[in-house]
Amino acid sequence: MIGRSRRLAAALSDQACCHLINFVQWQLPDRTNLPGELADYADRCRELSRPQFYSKEPIDGVSIGQGRLSWPSPVKSGFAENDTARAHVFICSERWRAPTVFFIHALMSASDFGYRRIARRFNQHGWNAVLVHLPFHYSRVPARCFNGALALTSELIRNAETVRQAVMEMRQLLEIFRSHGADRFGLIATSYGGWIGSILLSLEQDFEFAALLQPLADIEETIWKNPAAVTIRSRLRRHLIQPGITRPHAHLSSPLDGKPLVDPKRIYLVAGEYDRIVPVNTLQRLADAWNLKSLEIAPQGHFGYVAMGRVLARVLGR
Repeated sequence: MIGRSRRLAAALSDQACCHLINFVQWQLPDRTNLPGELADYADRCRELSRPQFYSKEPIDGVSIGQGRLSWPSPVKSGFAENDTARAHVFICSERWRAPTVFFIHALMSASDFGYRRIARRFNQHGWNAVLVHLPFHYSRVPARCFNGALALTSELIRNAETVRQAVMEMRQLLEIFRSHGADRFGLIATSYGGWIGSILLSLEQDFEFAALLQPLADIEETIWKNPAAVTIRSRLRRHLIQPGITRPHAHLSSPLDGKPLVDPKRIYLVAGEYDRIVPVNTLQRLADAWNLKSLEIAPQGHFGYVAMGRVLARVLGR
């Protein structure tokens, strides 16, 4: 009976959130890339490696103040509000040299309230905590746009460049903390943020632990089967774009097509038992591809809090 109730609650929650995402996407102007544009972009990226595509660029003009970090983004999106990288920093009593955990939030994450509470718990354990503001989210939302709406749309080239922007900024953020003496890091990344985090793990190895909560792992599946991508699919089909369009870019953007530099024993992968956006079998394929020892399954849909509780219990203890 409890399992049935959880399944129903998860289905209703996921359905409501998917409807909201599709509605927000439907309100955006249709700037879907044409097939020729996508083919040209794929050709330009074909010979690039991940370290080249997500290069670690010099950092120019870091601003630190009142718990906030900001610096010019290494990738320019054409939106002034989005082209400054930002992060909210929660410093513990050990100051900047303390071990530091980075939170990479989900698509259209609307509130940082939960992350603030989690950050306090890490501070009490002697860890700094950093909530990254992903491109087009929080303080980086362009005027007259909904939080996160521009991060994942039918404009596939911008999607790839947004992921590139996020990963490159994360690499710079690690360097900022290294320059202040930190040398121990952790990562907690959720859903869309888990996609970013998965790619980051194929480029950076200095993580004592990395928790990926229901990450977007199969990009083709995310586009063509995900119930939150109905609007995206309809626009792609309208422009005669067919499944398989992202495959030429998968060596750069698909978690399934990369290998982590972090020891698999340090990676915690969590699936939602009732998740239709990132199904359990998709994350089992990721676990197999990465040689992970186990995949933890939490009794929730894609949108829920059980998975985070499991991760915190594992990392911080009860």
